[in-house]
Amino acid sequence: MPQLPPLVEPADELTIDEVRRYSRHLIIPEVGMAGQKRLKNAKVLVIGAGGLGSPALLYLAAAGVGTLGIVEFDTVDESNLQRQIIHGQSDVGKSKAQSAKESILETNPYTNVVLHETRLDNDNVFEIFEQYDLIVDGTDNFATRYLVNDAAVLLGKPYVWGSIFRFDGQISVFWAEHGPCYRCLYPEPPPPGMVPSCAEGGVLGVLCASVGAAQVTEAIKLLTGIGDVSLGRLNIYEALDLNWRALKVRKDPNCAICGENPTVTELIDYENFCGALTEEAADAAVGSTISVKTLSEWIKLKDNGEKDFQLIDVREPNEYEINRIPGSVLIPKDQFLTGAALEKLPQDKQLVFHCKSGVRSAEVLAIAKAAGFANAVHVGGGVVAWVDQIDPSQPAY
Repeated sequence: MPQLPPLVEPADELTIDEVRRYSRHLIIPEVGMAGQKRLKNAKVLVIGAGGLGSPALLYLAAAGVGTLGIVEFDTVDESNLQRQIIHGQSDVGKSKAQSAKESILETNPYTNVVLHETRLDNDNVFEIFEQYDLIVDGTDNFATRYLVNDAAVLLGKPYVWGSIFRFDGQISVFWAEHGPCYRCLYPEPPPPGMVPSCAEGGVLGVLCASVGAAQVTEAIKLLTGIGDVSLGRLNIYEALDLNWRALKVRKDPNCAICGENPTVTELIDYENFCGALTEEAADAAVGSTISVKTLSEWIKLKDNGEKDFQLIDVREPNEYEINRIPGSVLIPKDQFLTGAALEKLPQDKQLVFHCKSGVRSAEVLAIAKAAGFANAVHVGGGVVAWVDQIDPSQPAY
């Protein structure tokens, strides 16, 4: 990939205080005064102040990026602190955007922080993106990833993409005017339920730092015009082996949005495109979903001998160790996918499935109904709703 020109023009000057602050950059010949002035003049948007956004925001600020935008609508939860190092214990319950801004200004008071405390969607994405030179994508769901990609392509904006799961990370740069876009790499999202989120599958906290720092490295290279930007390369990081490897990504002439004959010429319904549930699961859940309050009442009836059912937890064993609904039996979802679980199911009892949030249990419900368990149901909201509404003495995750 040929070296790209700098993304932004240099600012007019650096103050004496800024020269002192950025001196370790200024003495690098490839960065120097001109590169640091470009960083000062740059406007970078980071989507999410979570696992990837935390290190990205802190290092972009420390590097001297003049304007940092943050898109974030969530609040700080205690479970975030294992990896989202921009937040601290005293920030629990606070707006993540506000918490991130405070940490950024503590790191670099010269950075202008712009907050977009909203969920990124089709109605606001163009207005927000147009204000920035570069986007750093730290999202963790496929619908938003495709939204970010399509908006960036339609606006001609470059963006740095990162992804993390358990011990592995991926990083690339997408810029349709000079190379491939995200759809060239992943034309279609994975089937619903196929790829668990970090909330379901977990992530090694320090992996966020490795991938987030790599994203910032790519951002600095783009802004200043130094180095070989990872446009056309997918960088894969395997933490357990401490191994980086790179795969070539070519621009797809048949890409739906940046190809020779694009079929996507405006923003689409991304939730529908990615789908939270398979069609089978959504159909199975209609009329067969109970609330945690209903489940609590059923458990009382069962204890009194007035109702009989089997409660089945379809999460993974390590999740079952964290919290559980009393009386549940653990049969992980993958045993239903292989069919091995079906012979374990009682034929004389109503089946009630639950998982963490209700997605996996709906998938299992569809399998059970197809196998003849017509009166089976699943618990909407799963164990998250159980802890929140019924038994807050248990830990959430």
